[in-house]
Amino acid sequence: MNTVASSGRLTVEKLHGLGNDFLVLLDAPAHAGAGGDLARRLCDRHRGIGADGLIRGARAGAGLTFHLWNADGSEAEMSGNGVRCLAHAALDRGWVAEDEPFDVLTPAGAKAVTIRRGPRPEQAWATVAMGQAKVEGEADRCNVGHGHLHVDMGNPHLVVLGADPATLDVATLGPALEASSPAGVNVEFVTLGPGPDEITMRVWERGVGETEACGTGSCAAAVALHHWGRVGSAVTVHQPGGSAVVRLLDDSAVTLAGPSEHVASCSVLP
Repeated sequence: MNTVASSGRLTVEKLHGLGNDFLVLLDAPAHAGAGGDLARRLCDRHRGIGADGLIRGARAGAGLTFHLWNADGSEAEMSGNGVRCLAHAALDRGWVAEDEPFDVLTPAGAKAVTIRRGPRPEQAWATVAMGQAKVEGEADRCNVGHGHLHVDMGNPHLVVLGADPATLDVATLGPALEASSPAGVNVEFVTLGPGPDEITMRVWERGVGETEACGTGSCAAAVALHHWGRVGSAVTVHQPGGSAVVRLLDDSAVTLAGPSEHVASCSVLP
């Protein structure tokens, strides 16, 4: 399907990764105006299609380019779930092939991706090489848990280890902690379990609010808990929208694996 229909409308694909949903605009012409204004309009859950962000992707050699605007119109450097959703849309378009690695060029650098179809036609499963994690600081305690750690996954994260996230007032704590950094920060509220090398998480995303899941946040949380010696190198991250698998390699590199699902194709005014 062409991105721009004969009527001049745009075709966007809606996908989600563990409930973290995105509108994907493939290969739109320059006049389409994809950016913050379009993201705010289309991502509005009452007056638009509704999504956590708008992704614009195009072909780049054998790979793809990736640009993401959050629901509030701000730009984001990277999204693990977003990259998987873009890869899924490109697979459906025939731009990439199953089980053949390709690069996605993001503002946070190139990310190698491998994708394959899921058990149903609308599903896929992708693994993303997320790059190297950078642990930026540490404290023994914070006011909402037992420890916190800043982790850079190409975008900034504050991982807070403490009580069961289900008991926390994330709507109050999230924006307060997001504002603790001048440029804002994504905040992960994490506890150990339910099993070995498993953690449970809720996330407050900069520029969006609480989301069902976060790919870079899953990686940051796994890195923090591994840094503290609480989990091993293969970590299952449970979130309200489902579970992702994070692997931590010897050189501080991180991989993220999880599902995506195509929801709908939508025709919209540019």
